[in-house]
Amino acid sequence: MPLSDTAARQAKFNGKQQKLSDEKGLFLLVTSSGKYWRLKFRFGGKEKVLALGVYPEVSLKEARVKREDARRQLAEGIDPSLARKQSKVASRLASEHNFEAIAREWHQSQLAIWSPGHAKRVIESLEVDAFPDLGLVPVSELTAPIMLDALRKVEARGATETAGRVLQRISSIMRYAIQTGRASYNPAQDLKGALRATKQEHRPALPRAELPEFYRRLAAEPLNPATRLAFHLLMLTMTRPGEVRFARWDEFDIERAEWRIPAERMKMRAPHIVPLSRQALAVLEELRQVSGHCELLFPSERKLTDPMSENTLSYAMGRMGYKGIATPHGFRALASTTLNEEGFDPDVIERQLAHAERNKVRAAYHRAEYLDDRRKLLQWLADFYESQQGGNVRPVNFHRAG
Repeated sequence: MPLSDTAARQAKFNGKQQKLSDEKGLFLLVTSSGKYWRLKFRFGGKEKVLALGVYPEVSLKEARVKREDARRQLAEGIDPSLARKQSKVASRLASEHNFEAIAREWHQSQLAIWSPGHAKRVIESLEVDAFPDLGLVPVSELTAPIMLDALRKVEARGATETAGRVLQRISSIMRYAIQTGRASYNPAQDLKGALRATKQEHRPALPRAELPEFYRRLAAEPLNPATRLAFHLLMLTMTRPGEVRFARWDEFDIERAEWRIPAERMKMRAPHIVPLSRQALAVLEELRQVSGHCELLFPSERKLTDPMSENTLSYAMGRMGYKGIATPHGFRALASTTLNEEGFDPDVIERQLAHAERNKVRAAYHRAEYLDDRRKLLQWLADFYESQQGGNVRPVNFHRAG
């Protein structure tokens, strides 16, 4: 006969466990520590018991509903005890794989290449502008509209540039989630153009995803060896085409791995130090065999005391099929975008680009600071570029100077 509410309520422990049966395997287990609903069932030829809750928190009526749910699973060939374990695991993984958990893990993974100040700014920006809306959402369930809704709140307070940086950081976190097997798609990439523009891009830049094809074309195009090496040096140093064209051998300190560009050759009329990656040093080693007897790294073929034409690199890109699509100067934008997406300190990126600093005191500080950070930044960029070159590419022998 079915168990009654009265019998369940009045049942007391009498020195040993007792089972008060209901129907269809449901019973109330009375122990010294309390009363517990249990369901006895058979699955795969074995007898099993499933816990359904504690009485009176779970009433008799609620216990019967849970029993019927379990019986439906059995009818579908599902072991309810195993299904519950899987559900608990899924819940735990969802908690471990939510956006905030992955973001903090990503943040920890970047500390070796970030300055303490930048690391602090990054996590604080996420805590203010990302975690409140995205933090508890599993990364596999994040969508572009969910992200955009959070970013619109940042824009609403007039922080347009901040919204762009937060988006870049969200995108970096999602790429990390993909790399570590917690997500399969990065919806942040679908938000390109969705935020308010902060500035116009004047020179077309090659998209990051097209780098392997660019390197393939660069290798295949019958260029003067110096022209090909000029592209490599331009990309590896984040400098302007004019700074590369007029580069002189006496500006390079190979032992210190630095290129010191004098103020008169810089757009902002301030001296600029460019740390040289292993790959950049290898370019110089190979280039020395071509122009080491000249004062200029890239002299004109007609007159060795003059630099290569300002149109040489542009014409070469046109021949490779990039006319109107990308320019030599655009590699600076490509590097900046890539490094920002990867979470590098924007101040360090701007310093490496030798952009103008409106605050004179801050400018003087920046000239002395960030050199170690910029060295790490350019080495990372060089390693990234190298990773984009396929086996059919005829690159500079990057390992000779390493």
